Amino acid sequence: MDTLVGATVRLEPLAPHHSAGLFSALGNDDEAWRWMLVETPRCLDDMQRLVGSYLEDMVRGDREPYAVINIPNGEVVGTTSFMDISNSNRTREIGSTIYGRAFWRSRVNSETKFLLLTHAFEVKESNRVFLKTDHLNLRSQVAIERIGGVREGTLRAHRIRKDGTLRDSVYYSILKPEWPQVKAKLQGFLA
Repeated sequence: MDTLVGATVRLEPLAPHHSAGLFSALGNDDEAWRWMLVETPRCLDDMQRLVGSYLEDMVRGDREPYAVINIPNGEVVGTTSFMDISNSNRTREIGSTIYGRAFWRSRVNSETKFLLLTHAFEVKESNRVFLKTDHLNLRSQVAIERIGGVREGTLRAHRIRKDGTLRDSVYYSILKPEWPQVKAKLQGFLA
């Protein structure tokens, strides 16, 4: 995995040493973890276990997890991943994205998505990058549509939420021929 560097954020391959920073940014924040399918980390050990599970997924080839680092102060502000990677079909998902609340509605998400999409389309030569979210998570849907994600549809009863209820997942994608327009839009946001 490569380190991806922008003007504001650096995406480093996730490692155990990022756990403390992730806990500092995200620990005990139920609202930050509201739409995630894992429990809110309540202590550093919980975050270390979560990071460990992401690294196990990486060893199996199921995930490429990153720590999102705020360049101005060097702090870990969140995490994101490439998941559901199919090298033979040249597709991948961007998911498991979560940031500390101080970075919501900031440049961090736009730049993180720009770095990931650039890497996916221009380095990995992906044909399709997709994102999914809970059908009730309207904030995430607006953010995905804002960057140019095309709504494909909804998978009903696709996941089980932490509270045991069934989640419908809304799927979005960006295709290789759409990338130049999406790239220009993201560059405009970041200018």
